[in-house]
Amino acid sequence: MSEAYLLYENDPVYQMAVKQLKDAAKLLGLPDDYVEVLRHPERLIQVRIPVRMDDGSIKVFLGWRSQHNSALGPYKGGIRYREDVRPGEVVALSMWMTWKNSLAGIPYGGGKGGIRVNPKQLSPRELEELSRKYFAALAKNVGPDVDIPAPDVYTNPQTMAWYFDEYSKIAGYNAWGVVTAKPPELGGLNARVVSTGYGTALTAREAAKRWIGGVEGKTVAIQGFGNVGQYAAKYLKEWGAIIVAVSDSKGGVYNPNGLDVEKLIEVKKKTRSVINYEGEGVKKITNEELLELPVDILIPAATEDVITSKNVENIKAKVISEGANGPTTPEADEVLHKKGVIVVPDILANAGGVTMSWIEWSHNRMGCWLEDDEALERLDRIMTRNFNRVFDEWQKKYSDHPMRAAAYAIAVDRVVRAMKLRGWL
Repeated sequence: MSEAYLLYENDPVYQMAVKQLKDAAKLLGLPDDYVEVLRHPERLIQVRIPVRMDDGSIKVFLGWRSQHNSALGPYKGGIRYREDVRPGEVVALSMWMTWKNSLAGIPYGGGKGGIRVNPKQLSPRELEELSRKYFAALAKNVGPDVDIPAPDVYTNPQTMAWYFDEYSKIAGYNAWGVVTAKPPELGGLNARVVSTGYGTALTAREAAKRWIGGVEGKTVAIQGFGNVGQYAAKYLKEWGAIIVAVSDSKGGVYNPNGLDVEKLIEVKKKTRSVINYEGEGVKKITNEELLELPVDILIPAATEDVITSKNVENIKAKVISEGANGPTTPEADEVLHKKGVIVVPDILANAGGVTMSWIEWSHNRMGCWLEDDEALERLDRIMTRNFNRVFDEWQKKYSDHPMRAAAYAIAVDRVVRAMKLRGWL
């Protein structure tokens, strides 16, 4: 057993990803040796990043990039900056990106990266040096046709601009397609900012059509009011839903008669928390209480493992669209299924970001720019089609299991078929 393998094998997040793979393989009747191939990344890269700090000292940071599978196309996935980034997490996330991209029907494999750092403790100059040196260290293993990173936790379009510029210097040309979610001046799309929340809202809308008679007039609670939660609320309200509760890390607000979404966004922007939202009939609630409200649609868009065996019996929503990664535990997923709740899994519900990244990348590769309204219309068509394809497959073949089972089976099957055609299996 290699040392690199030991870096991730015992990580609990990685073990969860492997369990999901095994469950999908069982549904598909895949042999164990296929699972053994698919559970490991094709490549796990670790880099050392020495940064000259503002006080003159040199501090060394560690960074990783996991390239899980390239059967369907270049590796694709974000890069995060967090103090707790670790190899097992990165490998698991890259595996989930393989399934997410496969399910979305876009020509990408799965990748993910990260640096173990608290970016809030770095000055702007230190952060830029860290970013440029990390990407320079990866330069031989990334590229517009090889591996195309994007933002993730605590990275943003400015980070992508540094990556783009550093790679272009090394490559000797403007490599527009080496990263996505770039600033518009560098070939990015303003629509990328709204795309994950928009996609989460789209899948909630489509699930409501198929499950509870549509979204108009239905009540919605959203846990997490960052980028994803805000845009999910914005678009669901535009389509006629009533947003009755939202929350962030400090708590939430609830009004059964509805909340003013634009005012919520403004309060969040000015005070950094929705708990400062005031109005007649508004009640302060906890994040835990929000999940158990009597609403039609629930959107967990904050963190993982918030719907568990401890609270699942108290969940009253009939439709759940997962804006966050892994908000529902496997045990809770089974209980919700038996209760008649449809859970749109994260690899389908929050795929709007990577799908918009593909739209950006493909136009970068063709040397043309796309208007934002055109990009959103295209995203709507793609995600609506994908949702209905998964829903129909679920009802036809896997209705005894949660919808997540159908999503994973479709995604894994597409990758396996591509690997067989290429002679890899």
